[in-house]
Amino acid sequence: VVLQSCMSSLVTVGNGVAGAIGASTYAAEDADLLGAEAAYCALEDELQHYLDTYTRTHDYDEYHFDLDTIEHDPYVLLSIVCALHEGEWTLDEVRGTLQMLFDRQYILTEDVVVEVRYRTVTRTDSEGNNYDVEVPYNYYICYVTLENFNLSHVPVYMMSEEQLSMYALYMSTLGNRPDLFPSSGYIGKYITNRPPEHEVPESYLDDETFATILKEAEKYLGFPYVWGGSSPSTSFDCSGFVSYVYNQCGWSFGRLGAQGLYNICSRTSSPRPGDLVFFVGTYDTAGVSHVGIYVGDGWMLHCGDPISYANLNSSYWQSHLYAYGRLP
Repeated sequence: VVLQSCMSSLVTVGNGVAGAIGASTYAAEDADLLGAEAAYCALEDELQHYLDTYTRTHDYDEYHFDLDTIEHDPYVLLSIVCALHEGEWTLDEVRGTLQMLFDRQYILTEDVVVEVRYRTVTRTDSEGNNYDVEVPYNYYICYVTLENFNLSHVPVYMMSEEQLSMYALYMSTLGNRPDLFPSSGYIGKYITNRPPEHEVPESYLDDETFATILKEAEKYLGFPYVWGGSSPSTSFDCSGFVSYVYNQCGWSFGRLGAQGLYNICSRTSSPRPGDLVFFVGTYDTAGVSHVGIYVGDGWMLHCGDPISYANLNSSYWQSHLYAYGRLP
């Protein structure tokens, strides 16, 4: 499992099995790996406590909260840290990095709006008569927003291509330490529950263009999903994968996002192998959010997590299916 075929394409790891395993293994000691995760969780716990006690520690008239869930995956965290710090590191050496990553992942904004409102006050005139007046006062409304930027989306914005390649390699193997965090969702994706296999019928490969596309795309089966990735050296996200494959097979439209790919396609209700399939709502973004390569019979090859085949007839993909498109 560790020495899957993608490894040699992600980064040069030297000769031999030992070199490959060594290059993709977290270099730090267990105590420091676990300590880094614990330190990051402590930052998250502190933020959660601040939000949980917000109305007790602030003095506003009204509160509105729009809060993302506070969470991260430990393998994403450690793969980033190991990619940024070459070789063995200690917890004390990476505390600044942990804080920097935390500040990039969690974006907290607190906006206070002051409204002038009026209350009715009863007063007494000089003759002892009561009368009502409207008296202005300030009414304070606090809007608290927490955005979880998603830690796995951070690397592309701060890493060199070499560092992003190392991050992708560490993620593809989980640092060769699946024992560290057995409850991580990546264990099921990469180790214990491999993606479904699919064999494209030979008759579909009579189309030379599609055969070329499929041959290129299948080179990257098993590569991890890397937000912003667009080449074998950095691995891919969904649109980076599709853009790269087709640009290797005769097209020259460059690196486009999912919406950009949709925009240059002509829509079709009768898809054929080699067309693209588009989805919306797979994550919180406007417009088209995901794209894959249609391979026929209700299957696609796409950059999920990892790159794999997927059955479009599943309830998940059917609920997000948007359109099929044909590239010019």
